[in-house]
Amino acid sequence: MGELRIGVVGYGMMGRAHCYGYRVAPMIRTLPVTPVVTVMSGRDAAAVAKAAAACGVPQTLTDWRELVARDDVDVVDICTPPGTHAEIAEAAAATGKAVLCEKPLAVSYAQAASAARAVAGVRNAVGFNYRRLPAVALMRRMIDDGAVGDVRLWRATWLSDEFTDPTTPYDWRFDRAMGGTTIADLGCHLIDMALWMAGEIADVCAQSQTFITKRPLFDGGVTEVGEADVTVDDASSALIRFASGARGTVEMARSAVRRPCDFTVEVNGSEGTLLFDYARLNELWYGSAHSDPSRYGLTRIRAEHLSHPYAADWWPIGQGVGYGSSFANQVADLLENWPDGPWTPDFAQGVAVQAVCEAMERSAASGRWVATREVAG
Repeated sequence: MGELRIGVVGYGMMGRAHCYGYRVAPMIRTLPVTPVVTVMSGRDAAAVAKAAAACGVPQTLTDWRELVARDDVDVVDICTPPGTHAEIAEAAAATGKAVLCEKPLAVSYAQAASAARAVAGVRNAVGFNYRRLPAVALMRRMIDDGAVGDVRLWRATWLSDEFTDPTTPYDWRFDRAMGGTTIADLGCHLIDMALWMAGEIADVCAQSQTFITKRPLFDGGVTEVGEADVTVDDASSALIRFASGARGTVEMARSAVRRPCDFTVEVNGSEGTLLFDYARLNELWYGSAHSDPSRYGLTRIRAEHLSHPYAADWWPIGQGVGYGSSFANQVADLLENWPDGPWTPDFAQGVAVQAVCEAMERSAASGRWVATREVAG
């Protein structure tokens, strides 16, 4: 087994999560190559050195351009704020390197489309890691197998309390040009699952609100020097019309007190219902129109059986898997057929998600239904 050398751009939580995935993936699945993170980059030399040491990465840089140009990097893994994604991806693809990019692919449809065109000649993928949770993957499989019949309703919520404290200092998360909207940042995961499970989205009608419009600004993280305007939404929701005729709703908020990272996905079809709740991420709830009426309601499925997606790679039934497992599953899926076979979800899917997110943003600003084709052409 040869080594596949990875350069990780970014040293925050996502950079660490991706490093974890590379380390664990060969332990859960036999791969044709062994992924090895050779270098990590970040603007703060001390901070990136600390993160790299914790992740077992031998070298660090403060300029991502140097990382992209290195001969000992085969895959560029982008874990920086969304506003930087497109530029880094385009530069990496120009060197012929494969590219894995964290979500959302960009902060605008135009940026995302440009990045997708640039990476067309290399392996490319977007990190929609929640697809790789066993229960979510089982949900998609059951829909495909007809367990709910024709999809009629699809709904999802993502609630967090990240922005509830008005004293939280201003940083890139509050800057739309760098962090994107809450619709794009949280909602992109939900929209990816909507497209994956229920098909093309035709149009949307959304609303957004920023409750805390200014954040304290600090000089060097120590002395408060004033306030900065917040240019992102604290909370948004939307009605969805799918091309199939199905209907849906989504809600994403970073202003829900004591909701740390809670999301749910539900599908109602002509023959049944499926429900996933991230707070119980190894479970899937299912009800069939043809089940015994005396047992009316939803039945809990423990998505840990050997027959369920990903479960056979992990622990004995009943032990469960967690958030980190989704990153190991992601690496294993991308590399199990290296160098052959497509990577999914790829930048094209990232562009499709971005089109829906931008349609929601336009709808919230204008107060009208917006078709995704208005964004995507």
